[in-house]
Amino acid sequence: MERVNSSKKIDPAEVVAAGESCNSIAGTREVVTLRSLLRSTRTGERFACLTCYDATTARWLQHAGVPLLLVGDTAGEIVLGHPATIHTPLEFLITLTAAVKRGAPQTLVMADMPFMSYQADDAEGVRNAGRFLVEGMADLVKLEVDQSFAPLVAKMTRAGIPVVAHIGSRPQHAKAHGGYFAAGKSAAQAHQLLEDAKSMIEAGALMLLVEACPEEVTAEIVRRSTVPVIGCGAGSSCQGQVVVLHDLLGLTNWQPAFAQPEVHMGQQIAEAASAWIERVKSGALGEHPYAMPETERARFMSSLRTPAADVRR
Repeated sequence: MERVNSSKKIDPAEVVAAGESCNSIAGTREVVTLRSLLRSTRTGERFACLTCYDATTARWLQHAGVPLLLVGDTAGEIVLGHPATIHTPLEFLITLTAAVKRGAPQTLVMADMPFMSYQADDAEGVRNAGRFLVEGMADLVKLEVDQSFAPLVAKMTRAGIPVVAHIGSRPQHAKAHGGYFAAGKSAAQAHQLLEDAKSMIEAGALMLLVEACPEEVTAEIVRRSTVPVIGCGAGSSCQGQVVVLHDLLGLTNWQPAFAQPEVHMGQQIAEAASAWIERVKSGALGEHPYAMPETERARFMSSLRTPAADVRR
């Protein structure tokens, strides 16, 4: 894939025009809805998804034509500096989700339900999912599940909450596995993933997200699925693909093989900061934009020579 020329300045109007010339779900003038996204996938169209955590970035991603943004619990790591996603607070994610939706009102926004916001009690899980829709203005909610969560997904569906079921590798369960892990690497695990997917669809999930799974297992999930499947390190057979935006932008110290950077903004940020340091040291700040009217300047300078003068009139 061709790398983006980072030296070329971006004209937002050009980006919007480019997005409008792409497929029906990539334009920025039409609002992307769950219905339009599902309809496009039935024709074999694939869609991109990126994580996003703030309104300004969301605005630019909407300009680019990204149809689906995920406000992931990875915000705990990327934004707050936590060592794992399980430390991401519920209130924090609700706030970020609303910010992303305000920044990209024409884009479909998916909220990530954080650790212990739905696992302990089904009623609490439904209420928290509802908060993401009402307070966070989310269009979808995602939760990490297996077959045992089918009753909860069914209750959310009954309540009118659009659910994306995240199966396969589940980062919120990393501690139970002694670290992050791949899923479906044995025949038994692969069959269990097929059952997880089936039970989630039967419970009413409108999409699946499969993470860190062998290609052949994902392909079988996609073949059997009646809903779109989003992949995250799960191979190319999925209708959608999601990666962490900061990996794509080269802002993280390490990126997985399926999320190699398109630009290296980390280095660019460091270079810009270094240039600013030098500008401050040399005093080369550019033309100062704020000036007093000549009459007021003369009056002010005169008052400095006569401290007793009353300049407040």
